[in-house]
Order: sequence, then C-alpha cells, then structure tokens
Amino acid sequence: MAFQKAVKGTILVGGGALATVLGLSQFAHYRRKQMNMAYVKAADYISEPVNREPPSREAQLLTLQNTSEFDILVIGGGATGSGCALDAVTRGLKTALVERDDFSSGTSSRSTKLIHGGVRYLQKAIMKLDIEQYRMVKEALHERANLLEIAPHLSAPLPIMLPVYKWWQLPYYWVGIKLYDLVAGSNCLKSSYVLSKSRALEHFPMLQKDKLVGAIVYYDGQHNDARMNLAIALTAARYGAATANYMEVVSLLKKTDPQTGKVRVSGARCKDVLTGQEFDVRAKCVINATGPFTDSVRKMDDKDAAAICQPSAGVHIVMPGYYSPESMGLLDPATSDGRVIFFLPWQKMTIAGTTDTPTDVTHHPIPSEEDINFILNEV
Repeated sequence: MAFQKAVKGTILVGGGALATVLGLSQFAHYRRKQMNMAYVKAADYISEPVNREPPSREAQLLTLQNTSEFDILVIGGGATGSGCALDAVTRGLKTALVERDDFSSGTSSRSTKLIHGGVRYLQKAIMKLDIEQYRMVKEALHERANLLEIAPHLSAPLPIMLPVYKWWQLPYYWVGIKLYDLVAGSNCLKSSYVLSKSRALEHFPMLQKDKLVGAIVYYDGQHNDARMNLAIALTAARYGAATANYMEVVSLLKKTDPQTGKVRVSGARCKDVLTGQEFDVRAKCVINATGPFTDSVRKMDDKDAAAICQPSAGVHIVMPGYYSPESMGLLDPATSDGRVIFFLPWQKMTIAGTTDTPTDVTHHPIPSEEDINFILNEV
C-alpha cells in the first residue's frame, strides 16, 4: 500500500507499532516487514465520486456502525487526516474518518494563510549548507504550485514586501530572494523586484520613514486553510469514505494476530459527542492524525509510551484592514528577538503574526497577553 502524496502526521499501524511519518511520500519506502503493517490490497484507482452529494451525518454514522471492518480508520479531521482519507478512498480502500470537533477546528484553520517554501528555511540551508532544508523548501514550492493549480478558488499568488533599512541589506536580501525564485524554477509565481522608498511608502505609509532605503517584493501563495480542509473532507465523503464529525475516540481496540501471536490495534471505540452513543469501528489499519493530540492517542495504545510531540503556540492577531493594502503583505525579517512577523491582508482585515512558544495541549487554546503584546510592540 503506497501513499504518495506528501502530508504530515503520525501513523498508528495495524501491528500496534507507532511510527512518525514526516511525509506520506516517504511512507512508500517502508516495507511490510519493517513496520509489521497489515497488507491491504487496493482496487483500481477510483476516478469518479460515488455520491453526487455527501451523505448525511446520520447515514455516515450508520455506515460506521454497520461495516464489519474498514481497511483504514483515520483519527482526526484536520488537513492531514482528511488528506489521508481522500488518498486512501480514491485508491479503492474502505475508509473511515472520525473527528472529535468540527473539521478543521484545530491547527488546520489557524495558520498564517500562506502556502510558501519558506524564505528563512532557504537562508538556513545556504548558511549552514543543509541539504535537507533545501529539499524541504524545494518540495514546499512544488506543493505551492500544485495547490494554486488544483484549487484556484481557494488559493492565489500574493506579493509580499520586505522593507530594507540599511543600504548593505538591499543587495543581501535581493540575492536571497532571487535564489528563492531560482529554487522555485518553473513554479516561480512571478519574478521578485525592488521598490524605491517612495513606492514602498505608497503601499505601507505607516512604515518608519527615517531610515527606510527601499523594499523588495517577492511572491508566495495565500490560501483559505479551513475551506481547503473542508473541501478535502467533503471530497473524501463523496468518494465513499465514512466521514463523521463530533465522533471522539475513547479507546483503541486490539486483537491477537493468529499468525504471529502478537497483540495489534484493530480499530477504535468511538463516542458520538452529541448523543453520547458509543460503538466500535474496526479497521485493519488505524492512522493517528490528531496533530498536537498525537501522544494522547499513542498512550491509548501503550500507556507507557514516551511523548514524541512538543506542542508550541503560534499566535496571530487580527487588526484593521488599513494596516495593509488589499493585495500585498509585508514581512518583518528581524524582530527584536530574531523571529519573523507577517502582516497579511485577509478578508478585509490584517493578520499579524506569528509567535512560537512552548505550550500545553488544550482543546481550545487562547493567546497569552505576553504573545499579544509582543506582536503589538513589533507593529
């Protein structure tokens, strides 16, 4: 079973072993012997949806209850989980997807709304001669082009301005941005260019004028992360995946493999959060795509499992729309503590962020006063 689309997550395989998967493209290189995963023979690729309209939630719940065994059960209805479900069901695998809250209610709806390769990652790749960072940037730029092509109604190119306050920084940043264009290759959205001080102030009149020497504009992608997530989940449902929100996994099911004698995961006990009803959903393979809650599901498999996830909080604040023009964002590459802050137009408002601080996992995270004040001070 070879998943080839690149998404991030953690997979709980049928043998009860857990493996962190950085990309499902890498997952194809794992073999059955290495991962002790139940082999599932996929049918021919499904090219047409089986449902013109997604079935109702009630119909989906009946499918979850009445199916004797799924090939794959995905826990988590964020971007990763929905992507896994869509990938699996279009390969002909009998697929189930359960989400404790609304689809895209967590991290997948709280991003900076950018699809980008990462200018800072490219800088690190060059400065530290890190080939892995370079490959990550190149792959991300390829995925950026892919999203812009397959979902133009949810994604669009966005020019981002980089203000420059020292003359020597102008050629330095210009070379770096041009390298970013070069790495994108044929996927380059539009060539970057230099703006004079007066033109930069026309776009962002609230910039500090005294030391400003000019600006560089480069192009990245912007997209609606929440709607993209919903579109993927709805598409999976149209192709036949049993998909239900407000379904919480309370425990994992296990059984003994008659051939090896080992205990392996064989599904999950699910609870309808709206009614309190509980029932079992059995599957040959269970995928843990719960993001920051990865370890809580892992501990259902093995209560002594060591934590592998270090959650961090990235805070954004929403500001009035006049802080940025409707068609251009701004990047501050050197904040007081060395982090990067974006100012991006979004639905007639301006998003400013983000921070990156260690935090505890909570179902409904809220920003700290410290993080809010940091962003406001940088503004």
